[in-house]
Amino acid sequence: MQNAPVFSNHGCRLNAYETEAMKELAASAGVQNAVIVNTCAVTSEAVRKARQDIRKLRRDHPDAKIIVTGCAAQTEPGTFAKMAEVDLVIGNTEKMDPATWAGMAPDLIGQTEAVQVDDIMSVTETAGHLIDGFGTRSRAYVQVQNGCDHRCTFCIIPFGRGNSRSVPAGVVVDQIKRLVDRGYAEVVLTGVDLTSWGADLPSAPKLGDLVMRILKLVPDLPRLRISSIDSIEVDDNLMQAIATEPRLMPHLHLSLQHGDDLILKRMKRRHLRDDAIRFCHDARALRPDMTFGADIIAGFPTETEDMFANSLALVRDCDLTWLHVFPYSARPGTPAARMPAVNGKAIKDRAARLRAAGDAQVSAHLAAQVGKTHQILMESPRMGRTAQFTEVVFETDQPESRIVTARITGVADNHLLA
Repeated sequence: MQNAPVFSNHGCRLNAYETEAMKELAASAGVQNAVIVNTCAVTSEAVRKARQDIRKLRRDHPDAKIIVTGCAAQTEPGTFAKMAEVDLVIGNTEKMDPATWAGMAPDLIGQTEAVQVDDIMSVTETAGHLIDGFGTRSRAYVQVQNGCDHRCTFCIIPFGRGNSRSVPAGVVVDQIKRLVDRGYAEVVLTGVDLTSWGADLPSAPKLGDLVMRILKLVPDLPRLRISSIDSIEVDDNLMQAIATEPRLMPHLHLSLQHGDDLILKRMKRRHLRDDAIRFCHDARALRPDMTFGADIIAGFPTETEDMFANSLALVRDCDLTWLHVFPYSARPGTPAARMPAVNGKAIKDRAARLRAAGDAQVSAHLAAQVGKTHQILMESPRMGRTAQFTEVVFETDQPESRIVTARITGVADNHLLA
C-alpha cells in the first residue's frame, strides 16, 4: 500500500516555509512511503531533538524511507548518516531541487548516494519562486532572503544556509499580489538575515526599499509584517515606512543577543548596547504603538553576573515585550565553543531570570491594552491577533480571515479578551 509522505519540521519560520515547498515538490514527483525530517542546527539541543524525533518516527513508520534534510543535515551530515533509522541525507540546496525529489522513488533510495550534501557556500540564488507563501488562511509568509554573510562567534547557521542571497523585488511583489488575490489579509516577509536583503542585487537596494515598493505596488494588501531584523542594519527608508505606513505592522523582532558591550564584541555582533536602546527609542518615537520582541542569549562564554545584569536591564531599557531566551549551547566548529564556558547551572538560572523578566513585560503590555480598541486579524472564529501580534480571544464567533474592530475587555492566560 502506497502512503503519502510524512513531514516533520524543526526550527525557524523559514524552515517551515521550505517544508511547504518540499511538500509540493514531493507531490509533483509522486514520492510515497517516505518520512522527511527538516532539521534545525541553531543549538546542540535542536540537533538532539531532531535525532530523538527521527527515532520516534522510525518506530511509528517502520516501513517508510526516512530522509533527513535542513540545517543540521547540512552542517553535520555524518551524524545523521550514521543513524540506523536514516535512509538518505540531503542538504539545504538539494531539498529545493525538483531533480532530487524525482529520484526519490522508494526503490531508488539505497541505490544512490546515501548523503547528498553539496557546498552551500557555492549557492548564489535562493528559491523564492517555489511557492507563493504559506500560513493560516489569514496570514502568509514569503521568503525574500536566505543565508548570512556575518560570522557571529556562536552561530553555525551560515554554514547551514550559505551566504546571503536575495529574491528580486519584482518576484516578491508578484508573489504578494497573488496572495492578496487569494484572500490573504497579512503577509510576513521572512529570511535568515532579513536586513541584508538586496546587497547582492543590482544597485544594492535596502529592505526599506522593498517594503516601500510592496506597499506602493500592492495597495490592496491590508497588512505587511517583517520578521526578525538586525536593528543596526535598518535603513532610512525602513524608518520612514515605520513612521508613515500604517499598513506596516508596529511589531519588530530584534536580533539583540546580549546587553553587555564586551560580550557583544566577543559575539562579533555589529552593534553595542546603546545602539539597541537608541533604535528602540527612535522607532517608538516614530510609531508610539510599536512593540518589540528580541532574541537574547543567557550564559555566553565569559559572561559574568554583572554582564548578565546588563542583559536583564536591556529588557527594560529597550522596553521589550516578546522575548526568545536561548540558554547558551556550544556549537562545535564555532569560535565561541573554544571560549571559557559558564557553569551550566548558572546558565539555566540566568535564562530563567530573563524569561521571568519577559513574562513581566508581557503582563504589563496586556494590562495596558484593556479598554483600548484594536484592529484584529482573525485566525479562527474565536482567536485573532492585534497589529502588535498580541493574541485576542473572543466570546462569540467572528468572520475568519477578516480584520475586525474590537474593544479589549480583559486579560486571561497571556492573551487579551474581546
